[in-house]
Parts: sequence; structure tokens; C-alpha cells
Amino acid sequence: MEHHSRFSQFNSRQPKAGPIANSSRFMETQTRMADPLENFKKRPTPSRKPSASTSSLYISRPIATNSRVKQDEQYRKDMHLAFVNNALQQKANGISDAFDELVDQFNLKKPSDGPLPTAQLRLWILALSHVVSRLERCHSSLVEAIINTPWTTMDTVFVKSYISFIGMLISARPEYLSLVLGKISHGFTYHLPSSSSSPLTRRVVYDRLHYLLQHLLSLVPTLPSTLHPLLVRNFPHKRQSQAAQVTYIRNILRITEYCPELSEGILATIIDRAIQIDVEIQVELEELEEHSASQDQEVFDIDPFDTVVGQEGDESDSDDEGDDEGDNFSDLSSDADGEVADDDIPPQDVPTNFQHVQSMVDKLDSILKNVFDYFNRSHVNTTSVLVTLPGTPSSHSDSGSSTPDIIRPPSPTTLEDGKMIRRQQFHALLSIFDRTILRTFKSRYTQFLVFWYSSLDPEFSDLFQGMLVSKSLLEEDQPAVTRAAAASYIASFVSRAQFVDRESTRRVVACLCNFLRNRLDILDAVTNAGATPPSMAHHSVFYAVAQAVFLIFCFRWRDLLEDQDDVDEFAAAAAPAKKWMVELQILQRVVTSELNPLKICSANVVMQFARVAQATDFIYCYSIMESNRRSEYAPKLPTPALLGQSMHSELNAFFPFDPYRLPRSGSYIQAVYREWSSVAIDDDEDEDEDEEQEDEGEEDDDDDGTGRSQIPAQRIIVNGVRKEGEEDDADGLGESFGGMSISPRLASAMSVSVS
Repeated sequence: MEHHSRFSQFNSRQPKAGPIANSSRFMETQTRMADPLENFKKRPTPSRKPSASTSSLYISRPIATNSRVKQDEQYRKDMHLAFVNNALQQKANGISDAFDELVDQFNLKKPSDGPLPTAQLRLWILALSHVVSRLERCHSSLVEAIINTPWTTMDTVFVKSYISFIGMLISARPEYLSLVLGKISHGFTYHLPSSSSSPLTRRVVYDRLHYLLQHLLSLVPTLPSTLHPLLVRNFPHKRQSQAAQVTYIRNILRITEYCPELSEGILATIIDRAIQIDVEIQVELEELEEHSASQDQEVFDIDPFDTVVGQEGDESDSDDEGDDEGDNFSDLSSDADGEVADDDIPPQDVPTNFQHVQSMVDKLDSILKNVFDYFNRSHVNTTSVLVTLPGTPSSHSDSGSSTPDIIRPPSPTTLEDGKMIRRQQFHALLSIFDRTILRTFKSRYTQFLVFWYSSLDPEFSDLFQGMLVSKSLLEEDQPAVTRAAAASYIASFVSRAQFVDRESTRRVVACLCNFLRNRLDILDAVTNAGATPPSMAHHSVFYAVAQAVFLIFCFRWRDLLEDQDDVDEFAAAAAPAKKWMVELQILQRVVTSELNPLKICSANVVMQFARVAQATDFIYCYSIMESNRRSEYAPKLPTPALLGQSMHSELNAFFPFDPYRLPRSGSYIQAVYREWSSVAIDDDEDEDEDEEQEDEGEEDDDDDGTGRSQIPAQRIIVNGVRKEGEEDDADGLGESFGGMSISPRLASAMSVSVS
């Protein structure tokens, strides 16, 4: 017994009093957290009386049974509900002490306060769920504190309770819908809480936001009209990082999957932002690639959705200019305090550093790739799927339960249904093109969204061509600059799209040629009547259409032959003449007309058209071109003619579907794009003939008949740069059509302001 005596103190413990033990055991957590309930008294319940000896015996050594746990849980819920009712009542009576304490439960005053006690917050949320109808305007501070709670980074049990409460709140008090949607929209940005109660990735956080939004959409069918302007307002400014742009775009594109009413508006917003970035890229990407290679930088793409909240590291925008360092990007974005329009930003010169240009290229490339991916998923997905929303997956939560399964809007179950959905999406894209893209002349890549989508179905290609032909030829109420741009688009599209077949090409060329014939007939009628012909500027659409025919002929001349056996451009001289489609006969009249399109149209297009037309024995243009070149050294043209030329200068350099150079998104275009190398005419004899024509022209220039030497003829300069000792390419288009661009070289671009 001696060794037992050493532990006799354990046998001499005095049993604790029942009520004291009960209080210390079950109210321990609330006392430690300085709960406002510690000063709030509740009526004692009969079951807690310690009068019976048997009751005291059980209380002294309580057993944690399920019934006892549930009883205690209910007791705490009743206490919180009683406090909430009392706080709201006192607030209505003008006493706000208890109400202020309740609001403070949802306010994390300082980061040093640590994570919010989610278990306690859940009890408050459950209590408030019973009184949502009593939350009047005077209680708005409480509602705002709850909405601003960082609930997306808390445990799964709290997330479920929170989503349920928000749903009841909006159902009872719709006036809070805008506030809730504004917080959700801002949550889709790259700015997130710096810490969480458990390690969660951004993907989980965004999934929870989408689940809440879907829940609200099921309760409020008119929600899209309130949500759309909030999504536009929270769109990251173009100066923000690539991760910020991609994160927000992926989130709002996902909204279209369960809220198709917003599809066109969201797509229009994304395309508008892409164009804002696109127009700033006015240098050749080849130069940018050379500079990047010289820097010897390694870039690793990390999906921002897979980063853990609080472990992102320095998310500063490394691709912004030095003078932007330290700026608060929340001021640049258009959230919280209203949208910041681009017009409000002071105009700046084009940055001379490659870092800025590279950042804009990377942003645009990522934006377009995400939109291409979105279109591709819509095209491929033709079966309905039951999915489990990964908003609160069990692998990332403290509880074994997960968010309930949901059914996304049913995907098409038949090919016809899928085609109908794609048709609706294409019409939306076509509408955006008409409103935005068509009227932007400096964009280089954004228009390829329509180019690629048109390749999905011959119907889409026909619709796009029909719209462009109508805009350029038939809709005379459209501004001349819009009609000329449409002509440039139809020319570039038919020339470059591999999916535009022979019949479509011939139909487009026939429409263009008939327009030219009609305009020449009108001009002849005016001239024969003795009236004053219109000025050069009046014929801007005519020149754009003529240039369109020249360009299409260079790429698709084989499809314009009546007989497919005549496609051999190197036939013997004794071979019969090729038979062309009848509508092309007007080109002889066009090039010899007094409007002289060979002088006004793009020099690159004219030169290559002359070469291809001669090689195919279609028409001979060099004599007119030589005459035009001589006139360049004559006295200056009258002012109206100069004004007409200046009006065409920008459109003459506008080729909407130039080769696509963005690396990430370029894979979507390669398979449907026609390079010049695949259709170029390579013939040594043709090259010799061209050189002979140029030599004859130079000899004529050396002597004008008066014994005076003339200025040598100016040779074609591609993109404004000609290397010393460089000779003309054999087929010419390797240095023009293959590299034709709407933008000047870097040296010239530096003097132009960014639009």
C-alpha cells in the first residue's frame, strides 16, 4: 500500500459542485472570447436546478452524450437569438449599446486580431437568420458588416450558413441586393484577404462566390440587370497585371455558363478591354522578340487560381512602367468609387521601353487565349453534365460535408441544339464586331475572335461575309470611313481564311466588281452631262473596294478562273488565254479610269497585283504605274486631291487579318489561316520580267528628253524600313503581304501618341 500512498492526493480530490462545473465547462469558450452575452442574463431553466442529489451526482461527472451536446448547442443558439432580439429592439428604441456590440462581432478591426472565430460567428449568423425581416434601414451598419465579412476563406460549415443567410436576407430585403452583388463582383478580382482559417486556393474562394451568385440568381430572376453594371465597374484597369486581367475574365466568363442573359454584355466588356490594350501595340513583334531574347529572361506561367490565399508573395505588377511603381491599383480600377474612364487619364507619349510593350502583348495574348478557350469549350461541349460545385470541397475544409450537387444550365443534347446555341453566340459576337471592332482601325489581333469563330461553321462564314459586303456596298447611310473599313475586312478575310471556299470567293468578288461597274457608270454619266465630278474624297469607298479586289486577286486568282484546268500560271505562250469569271472584265476599265486606283491604293497591294496579274496573263499595269510614278515629281496636286489622299492614307495601310504573331493564342489561328507562301507565284522568268520593267522605268527616268537627269524612282519600302543593299524579293510578297502590317516600325511609332 506504500506505493499507493504516494498518489493518495489523487484519491483525496473534492468533488466539484454541480452548477459550478456546468458553468465552467459549457460557457468556457464564450467567457474566454469576451462574448457580449456574458452580461446578458437569460431566465434559468428548470432542468438546471441542482436540488436533487442524483442530479448533482451526474453534473459532477458529466458524460458527453449526443443528446447533451445537442442540448448545449440549442442553449447557446437560444442565448444568441435572445441577445439579437434584444439588440434590435433597443436599437429601435434609440439605445445602440447592444447593437454596436453585435456589429463589432463582424468587424475585424486590425490584422493583428487574427482570424475571426468562425464557430461564434456562425451562431450569430444562425440567430440573425431568424430576424432578417426586422433588419430595417437603421440596421444597415450591421448588414454591411456581415456582407464585408471575409466568409470565403472560412470553414465549410460557416460558408453554408452564410450563403443561406444571404439568400434569406435578399428574399426578405431586396434593397440589399446591389450591395451584395457589388461585393461578389469585387470578389472576382485578384484582390483577396491576406489570410484564411485554413489553406485554401483562390480557385476554392472563387467557386464559393459563384455558388452564392447562383443561389441568388435562383431567388431573384431579375438579378442580371443589376449585376452587369457592377461587373463592368469592377473590371481591372488595363494597367493592372496580367494575373489581374486573366483572373477577372475567367470569373466573369464562368458567369455566362449559368446566366446566359449576360453573355453578350460580358463578352462585349472583355473585347472592349482587349481593344484598349490592342491599340497600344503599334510595333512589330519581331523586334520585341529579338529584344526579349537578348534579355535572356525565363518566364514561368502559373495559374493564379492555384495559388494559396495568403501565399501569393509579391503581386506587384512587374510589367508596368517605372513611373507607375507604388501606385495604388485600386485607384486605377473602376471599383468601389465609380468607373475610371480612359479619357480621364492624361495623354502620354508611346513608351519607348520594351518592358511596357511586352507587358501589353502578354496581357492581350492571355485575354484572347481565355476567350478562345471559352469559345472552344462552348463548341465542344454538347452533352449535359451533372457537376458537383467545387466551391467548398471536402479536401479543403474542416468538415467532411461538401456543397450540394448542382446542375448547370443544360448543355445541348443534340447536334441541332448545340448548333443553335453556337449560332446565338456568333450573332452576339457579330453584333459586338459591328459596334466596336469594325470602328477601330489600329487593332491588330482582337478581330481574330470573329475570324476563328467563323471557321466553325460555313453558315457563320457566310453571315460574316454578308455583313461586310452589306456594310461596304449597300448601306449608303453608313459613314464612308466605316464602309471603307468593311471593304478592307472583306478583302483580308476572303484572302486569308482557308475555310472560305471557291464559290464564296467568287460571290464576293462578283459583288465588289458590280459595285465598281456601277460607280464608273455613274461617273461617266456625270461627265457626259457636263456636270462637275465629285472630289477625290467622295470616292473613298470606290478606292477601298478596288483595293479589295486587287488583294483578293493576289491570293485567290486560281478560284477566279472559269476553267480549273487553267490554274497553271506557267503555261506556254502558245497556250490559249485563260478564261476568267465575267465580272472581272471591269478591272480593265477600273485601272484605266480617270479615278486611277493604281495611284491611290496601297503601294504594296498595287505592286503585287501588277506582278500576279501579269504572271497570270490577266492584265498589264506597269505602264500606268510608271506614268503615276512620273507624276509624283510633277508640281504638287491641288488641295482637294491632297485632302482625298490623306483621307485614304490610314485605310490604305489597314489590313485587318495580317499574320497572327501572339504565341499563346496563335495555335487557334494557325490551322485556319492562309499564309502568302502557300499561294505565292515563284517563277524566275516572272522575276526577270519584273526586273526588266523596272530597268526600263529607270532608264526613262534618267532622261526626260531634255537632257536633265531625274530623281531615281522610289522603290517599294516595306513597313517603312529598307536595309542597305537589300534587293526586292523575287515574288515581292515575301516582304509585303507576308509581313504587311497596319503599324509602322518602332522608330516611326515613337512619335505617335497612344490612343
